[in-house]
Amino acid sequence: MAKNILLLNGPNLNMLGSREPEVYGSATLADVERAATEQASQAGAKLTAFQSNHEGVLIDRIQAAKKEGVDAIIINPGGLTHSSVSLRDALASVALPFVEVHVSNIHQREAFRHHSYLSGIAVGVICGLGIDGYTAAISFALKKL
Repeated sequence: MAKNILLLNGPNLNMLGSREPEVYGSATLADVERAATEQASQAGAKLTAFQSNHEGVLIDRIQAAKKEGVDAIIINPGGLTHSSVSLRDALASVALPFVEVHVSNIHQREAFRHHSYLSGIAVGVICGLGIDGYTAAISFALKKL
């Protein structure tokens, strides 16, 4: 049976390519989603991409994932990484394995970005690899999850 992966991107990731390119690079979210979908497809898997700037909408999408037969989640929670217990609880409640991804190295940035509410329950965390972090997360999900 083909793997079913959900790629979630949180607040402000719709601004990739134009927001602080010196930090996040020039690739757009559409570029990320296109490459991710192609990578999964080449491996015989299904990948669904979803982005929202709203915490509750992301939580609703996570809760729906379990019912939809999603096997793994790859999530870049954006700024919610450092503030959302609710997002953490949603991920814990569906008990789906997930990889946390950050385009920038959050540990080289402002002190408030060093803490993640999600990392403690994630299967893995990838940060600082630019958009290649998504490629690594998908590769891991396809092989290990």
